[in-house]
Amino acid sequence: MNHNIDHTAGHGTDMPKAVKIKKIVDENYNTKTFFLDTKLEAVPGQFIMFWIPRIGEKPFSLSYIGNNTAITVQLKGKFTKKMFELSVDDIVGIRGPYGNGFTPQKNACVIAGGCGVIPLVPLVEMLDKPVVIVGAKTADAILFKERLNGNSKLYVATDDGSLGIKGFSTDIARELLKRKKFDVVYTCGPEMMMKAVFNLTEQHNIALQASLERFMKCGFGVCGQCIINGFRVCKDGPVFSSEQLRQMTEFGKFARLKNGKKVNLKEYYSWRS
Repeated sequence: MNHNIDHTAGHGTDMPKAVKIKKIVDENYNTKTFFLDTKLEAVPGQFIMFWIPRIGEKPFSLSYIGNNTAITVQLKGKFTKKMFELSVDDIVGIRGPYGNGFTPQKNACVIAGGCGVIPLVPLVEMLDKPVVIVGAKTADAILFKERLNGNSKLYVATDDGSLGIKGFSTDIARELLKRKKFDVVYTCGPEMMMKAVFNLTEQHNIALQASLERFMKCGFGVCGQCIINGFRVCKDGPVFSSEQLRQMTEFGKFARLKNGKKVNLKEYYSWRS
């Protein structure tokens, strides 16, 4: 069974739509949420291409969907630094939404690592009392605690033990899956973490939906920059099912830089930062 539903709205002829930034929220020391003065018909897990005039554009997952359309951005490089210089009422461009999102199901477990929680929060708000496991470096780095607590059973892990257990989200998941049976697991975060989650779900025969990250230029499947074992992350994903992940020998091992060079994940994430 393919758990993905293609909600792709964009085509090769898409041009950025001019929208106004209506609110900016500081989520923590290096993360901001940008609320956009537009309404998008989208599903959790989809993304938009965000364009800054005279700078360029990058893909970002939607952290709020519907009347309060927003993206949440972690400060990482030159482009996000420019984003952090934007102000309310500035005009930017967006394309999308693009890609395949998550398919909501009952009896679900959601496993997030770091800023991977961003595309998962709208999903959690749609699910019926899911179990949510969140991991981050420190307590201050955990995003959207109040939103996650709204209708879920929340478990937290931090690298330094400042909140929840000292360890990783996969540590909690490993013990929890021994005791409780889920129909589906959703995950997003560092790919090595998601690979560990994939191995756990395969061991326990649970369907997985995972949101992958690769470098994207076009956002709608033309340029081929985000290929992983023949799958286009922007068009065939970014959310992939267990069946698809089983076909990806590069999953959890390799990715490609902007110039197309194949590198190990450690080098890829070093470049992305």
